[in-house]
Amino acid sequence: MIYATYNIHHNSIDVYTYVGNFLRIDCNKAEEGLKTTPCSECALNALAIDEPLEYARLYLDGNMQMWVDAEDSLELW
Repeated sequence: MIYATYNIHHNSIDVYTYVGNFLRIDCNKAEEGLKTTPCSECALNALAIDEPLEYARLYLDGNMQMWVDAEDSLELW
């Protein structure tokens, strides 16, 4: 079992496992170098706060830019 939460004090995603492991993902560093628009930046913020485990998964899998691009393509519709 894995649990994740957004840490407002560190602007990070804190991931905990049932065996006591802890991982902190710095959102500023995770989003560094991403090509975003104001819309996708807002969506990233909402994802970090509302679905921190999904945010962590996207970051760790290296799919964050692909997710951002998909969010921006929705803006065109």
